[in-house]
Amino acid sequence: MSTNSHALGPQNAALQVKTYREGMAQKVGHDLVLDVTRWAAQISLNGATSSIMLEADSSSLEVRQGVNGVKPLSDKDKGEIKKSIDEKVLRKQPIRFRSTAMQPKDGGYSVQGELSIGSESRPVSFDLGVSGGRVTGIVPLVQRDFGIKPYSAMMGALKVRDDVEIVVDAPLA
Repeated sequence: MSTNSHALGPQNAALQVKTYREGMAQKVGHDLVLDVTRWAAQISLNGATSSIMLEADSSSLEVRQGVNGVKPLSDKDKGEIKKSIDEKVLRKQPIRFRSTAMQPKDGGYSVQGELSIGSESRPVSFDLGVSGGRVTGIVPLVQRDFGIKPYSAMMGALKVRDDVEIVVDAPLA
């Protein structure tokens, strides 16, 4: 793998959060795809000395899509979801990630690092794919591990699952 350093952000890459619903009333809710619209990352792909640093503004999440619901999301629904994320779920806390180790593997890297959401920090690990001039990865996250109470409505009959996915997809120009 060659030596490469890349600055990534919403201008040249996608960073998304995917949530999934559960509960007795899950049919009235939606699985969500949320775009992170304010973030910056530096990724250095240098074999065993590779690294990633990322900072994201949790108040910049925008609803891209609601899938598997009974009816499409309206603009009002999207606004209410954003308000709930900002006021009840993430509470506009800063988000940071710093890799602590990146081991080259077939097709990419095995990444270990420290993810911080507000004052809670936890180790996370995930695989990062590097191929065809792109870097891709899915970071599994359990909300309660970071002191986040998953959103619920209708007296708990509709809930967001505790586990969500952070998805990155970026060209390496």
